[in-house]
Amino acid sequence: MFDLLRSVWREPRPTPGPPRLWWDWVLVSVLATAALLEGLLRQDLSWRVLSLVICVGLVATLLWRRSRPLLMVAIAFGVCMLGSVVVGGDFPKQDVLVYLVLLPFSLLRWGSGRDAVLGAALILAKIGFSGLLGYLSPGDTLAGVVVVFAVMAIGAAFRYRTRARARELDQAKLLERERLARDLHDTVAHHVSAMAIRAQAGIATAATDPNAAVDALKIIDAEAARALDEMRGMVRILRTEDPVALTPGPRLTDLERLASTSDPRVEVTVEGGAQAVASPVGAAVFRLAQEAVTNARRHARHATRIEVRVVVDDTSVHVRVSDDGEPGLLRPSGAPGYGLTGMIERASLLGGTCEAGPNADRGWTVNAVLPRTGVS
Repeated sequence: MFDLLRSVWREPRPTPGPPRLWWDWVLVSVLATAALLEGLLRQDLSWRVLSLVICVGLVATLLWRRSRPLLMVAIAFGVCMLGSVVVGGDFPKQDVLVYLVLLPFSLLRWGSGRDAVLGAALILAKIGFSGLLGYLSPGDTLAGVVVVFAVMAIGAAFRYRTRARARELDQAKLLERERLARDLHDTVAHHVSAMAIRAQAGIATAATDPNAAVDALKIIDAEAARALDEMRGMVRILRTEDPVALTPGPRLTDLERLASTSDPRVEVTVEGGAQAVASPVGAAVFRLAQEAVTNARRHARHATRIEVRVVVDDTSVHVRVSDDGEPGLLRPSGAPGYGLTGMIERASLLGGTCEAGPNADRGWTVNAVLPRTGVS
């Protein structure tokens, strides 16, 4: 139990801190106007001027509720407690003051563990103080405690849900790094195997045919240069485990394997010099297209056609995968899903870009651009 409390107390704030958004100003403006109108128009309001000052003034605490949640809780509930002491009863009683529930929510959503504990203690002290002095009935006191804990629980749920999603996205990125590292390893292993075979052939024929040995050395030199170029792409890759396979990974020429005549049919087109593309880039193009086709089959409702188009120019490889279906319920519309996150990570590791989104009329398109020779 003590270890649990200590871990809660040491819980850090979520990083990076959230920025102040434009709609925060809209919210503050609307609430300040509502507080002013209620204070002026409500007939049964006592201590009208003081109530107006408190209700309108405390609206500003919402602007700093994410960056300074504990301070805003202390200001808001401290002022309300002081007002109750001055008036001698529960104060202020304007309905618009319900906006204060955003502060305990933000306390658990954006504050540290220490902020949450101290802020909760301040809020409960204010409610208990009002209850002990008779400003609130026992029922209202209990209801206030229940509401505060419910709002704080919602804030904690949002906090840990965001953290869980971030962890899952990190796992997707790490998995994509592992897959890309495996492809790069397989490619380099293929080149090294070719060099070893050529070297053995050169040694075997050196005594009887010196020219054959020289030719073997030239081939080894070319293979070594290609292997070194592709190994540079491994500098930015995080390997989580060693691969067991030593066969080459997929190539750009393997894209035809994605073609299909079943519904929806998959059409594959490759333009340009596919042989000039570095092996890691070819493997990445295949993986990107494969993931995009899988997503289209899974999420595009009533799709009849999926088009995979790859264009190789002097410097880049352009990949476009589009379908003519209707967006499915599970299709990513805001934050990218784990599959798309992996695609973006793979393209980024090779110095390229990848983006996806709905078409103007119907369907979904994935566009990726990779350097033809990979990361140097």
